[in-house]
Amino acid sequence: MFVIVVYDTLAERNPAVLRTCRQYLHWVQRSVFQGELSTAQHRKFISAIKGQIDPSYDSILIYRAQGPHNIQTDLIGQALGNTDPVL
Repeated sequence: MFVIVVYDTLAERNPAVLRTCRQYLHWVQRSVFQGELSTAQHRKFISAIKGQIDPSYDSILIYRAQGPHNIQTDLIGQALGNTDPVL
């Protein structure tokens, strides 16, 4: 499945969430990542993220789609990330 992850966490938790996102997905912009995940990878990612945040304060949005071609993306300004394969 194709996922887009957007997060807003307390500054002290940002580095841990950032590292986890980089293990699974492509950095796109500041606190935004995207990429393809298998069902098993998705489960591991969710588990890892849940262990790093405070759900009473932090917010993680995960959008799921069948593929990147089903999503229309318009960019205004500079592209900050990349879409190269993670591995």
